[in-house]
Amino acid sequence: MRVFITGASSGLGRALAHTYAKAGATLGLVGRREDALLSLIAELPAGQHQYYVVDVTDREALHQAAYDFQVGGPTDIVIASAGISVGTVTEYLEDFAVFEKVHRTNVLATVATFEPFIANMKQRGEGTLVGIASVAGVRGLPGASAYCSSKSAVRTYCESLRVDLYKTGIKVVTIAPGFIDTPMTKKNPYKMPFLMPVEDFAQEAFKTINKGCSYKVIPWQMGIVGKLLRLVPNPVYDYFVSKRGRKPRAHEQ
Repeated sequence: MRVFITGASSGLGRALAHTYAKAGATLGLVGRREDALLSLIAELPAGQHQYYVVDVTDREALHQAAYDFQVGGPTDIVIASAGISVGTVTEYLEDFAVFEKVHRTNVLATVATFEPFIANMKQRGEGTLVGIASVAGVRGLPGASAYCSSKSAVRTYCESLRVDLYKTGIKVVTIAPGFIDTPMTKKNPYKMPFLMPVEDFAQEAFKTINKGCSYKVIPWQMGIVGKLLRLVPNPVYDYFVSKRGRKPRAHEQ
């Protein structure tokens, strides 16, 4: 099994790398920091793993890494787990650049990650593409307009892609994490219900991907929360959620 993972330097991507390596997979690991990728590979069971120091917003470099990994053999699973989360407030003009960076990293880089693998997967009639959305993409949260909208976009993009690839043999799996204990969530200044250890998340994601589920919220409790949130009338939602802590902007972290 050959698996290509972006965002492997830390958080969800790093935990998924450990999980797949333990299952005997050969990995292609993408991240911005070489030291973090080298330390990750040193932790993994021995294998022919490859790493690529790439910023996923650099589409050309990301494609080059994808094509290089495919030289070693067909890729079975591609996981676009690179993502960033930072607060934005529309009235502050300087936050536009941050908003743009969040969408380039969370949405456009997901597209760019999948692009180089689809033709080969179609030819073989098999393969799995995995997008990482979020429960935060269900409804808007204070100070999180960039992150929430980007994760909502990932969900609907993956759904469209799933329809586009219907009956090609390629599976498109969307995973929506709730609160997972990673460096990203440690910056949140508010309560995080059902906070899940990242290792447990990776195990559940591994099972979900192997089953080829089209959409899964992890942990399951947050799936129920997400469904309930959709039912709350806007005036009620606005009143209570406006009292919630706001996601910190870049200079506040």
